[in-house]
Amino acid sequence: MSPSSAVPATAPAAWHGPTRQIPPATLPELFEAQAAATPDRTALVFEGGETCYHRLDADANRLAHLLLERGVGPGDRVAVAVPRSVDLVVALLAVAKSGAAYVPVDPDHPRDRIHRLLRDAAPVVVLTTSSVAETGGAPDGAVVLDDPRTAGSLAAFPSSSPAALGCGAPPAPGHPAYVIYTSGSTGHPKGVVVPHRAVVNRLLWMQDTYRLCADDRVLQKTPAGFDVSVWEFFWPLITGATLVMARPGVHRDPGRLVLLVRAERVTTVHFVPSMLRYFLKAPGVSRCDSLRRVFCSGEALPADLAELCLSTLGADLHNLYGPTEATVDVTSWPCLPGGGDASVTVPIGRPVWNTGAYVLDGALHPLALGGIGELYLAGVQLAHGYLGKPGLTAGSFVPDPFGAPGARMYRTGDLAAWHEDGYLLFHGRADHQVKVRGFRIEPAEIEAALTADPEVGQAVVVLREDRPGDPRLVAYVTPVPVGAQPERPDTARLRDALTAQLPDYMVPAAFVTLDALPLTPNGKLDRRALPAPGGPAPTRAGREPRTPVERTLCALAAEVLGAAGMTIDDNFFHLGGNSLLAVCYAAGIHTELGTPIEDVRVFFEAPTVAELATRLFPTTG
Repeated sequence: MSPSSAVPATAPAAWHGPTRQIPPATLPELFEAQAAATPDRTALVFEGGETCYHRLDADANRLAHLLLERGVGPGDRVAVAVPRSVDLVVALLAVAKSGAAYVPVDPDHPRDRIHRLLRDAAPVVVLTTSSVAETGGAPDGAVVLDDPRTAGSLAAFPSSSPAALGCGAPPAPGHPAYVIYTSGSTGHPKGVVVPHRAVVNRLLWMQDTYRLCADDRVLQKTPAGFDVSVWEFFWPLITGATLVMARPGVHRDPGRLVLLVRAERVTTVHFVPSMLRYFLKAPGVSRCDSLRRVFCSGEALPADLAELCLSTLGADLHNLYGPTEATVDVTSWPCLPGGGDASVTVPIGRPVWNTGAYVLDGALHPLALGGIGELYLAGVQLAHGYLGKPGLTAGSFVPDPFGAPGARMYRTGDLAAWHEDGYLLFHGRADHQVKVRGFRIEPAEIEAALTADPEVGQAVVVLREDRPGDPRLVAYVTPVPVGAQPERPDTARLRDALTAQLPDYMVPAAFVTLDALPLTPNGKLDRRALPAPGGPAPTRAGREPRTPVERTLCALAAEVLGAAGMTIDDNFFHLGGNSLLAVCYAAGIHTELGTPIEDVRVFFEAPTVAELATRLFPTTG
């Protein structure tokens, strides 16, 4: 891809983005200023309903007063376990107004994982809804936003902001704005603490660069537990644009996303590259003519996919890069038609405002242009560190030898190189961290869960791409060395155990039992010698299809999974299925059987053909 403007070929390896003076503002101050300027403009659209800026601000103010009454203030944390809805946006704004940091909790995660996260985050208050509370996704004593008693309490609070009434202490730019949990190499998720000044820098840079206007409509579809959601939520709300909220589950379904973009005239949207490819295949995507900007991040963006996007949608395409520890994104690249080699990935570009990017060798020396080294980030967007983990923080946020005294830089673990024209190229990882469908995963966290099982001696988890375009996690386990013939672990039971502990994207698609892990001559794990998993193995004892519908569903599932001899009792996900393959399955069902799948979560609820046929065709399945 060719840059729109080249920097001098002599650009140093320690390259800094433009220096800009950022106002000492916080998220609630920016939003309140916009709400005061455009009170009657539509701020939020959800399921056909509209909320103006004045109403959104007033509702958030009332909830903020309730939080203050509960003792919440700057430096505290408030967990938000709320599905995508108007209540979710109100909750995030209210937490910011109270001075606390919000901690997003995904209600779809396993209950045990939610409870571990809440123990670690130690929130003063948990905000939730009745649907989440009823399924055990929130602790006793949580504030249930849609409970009539809560509504009655909120009505008694003033609609003016706490800051305007002198209630409580407003947050300062250095106070935490949010804590987002990422997969942890120690076996447990870790909370990244991000201050207001970092978010404000990121949002103001984005507005200066991409210029949202009053008629822009930004789609919010990223789960709140992932940091891309931060700009999806707040960028439109501090600029007078409209936030369009997707229903829960829609983010997994390209066909429904196409319908939503067209119906709501969405102008701005984000995709992980792997999901963008599926979106571009969805029927009617070429008629998404309202789109002006498409942003990609979370994975390396293949050049051929960038070309396909530009030719299909006619919208501008921007490739962004950044870890959670540096506030969502720290570099950007404008993709232009015909600008690169289709066999490579798109550059990750140049640093944003007030940000440094260093490509260093093992001794922390800058590498020459073209030299591949580890990427370190510096500047105002760095997080405070990891919540309650000073040792881990000190190991990842290290002194910046190129900055002012006391300055820090973050060790990303990513490999990169500076091009002679002054932009960064991504070259993979320096460690074993992986990305699956945009989700950042530390295999060590999965390995720790596996080795906690009494039947497992050792475990290693790797990302393999044995079928082009379909990267999958594979777990290799060995039995506990007891006796001459140790009992081999029950992989079906291991899968079920992981499903109860981890999000679905962290559950390996395949399990391989080995007598011993392969080692190199010096005794280290030989990852290259790990065998490819065998093809999916349908259940021998499973029943054959009994009806035309079941025969069609079995054939479609077998085609998507690359599995022969599919039975009606085989679990789609046990044979390597995932949410993106479920999208393909849904498309096939719509084409062959004429039944649209409104939410791919139906496959998680009915993972076998027997269950799915009954669910979709209750009278004929």
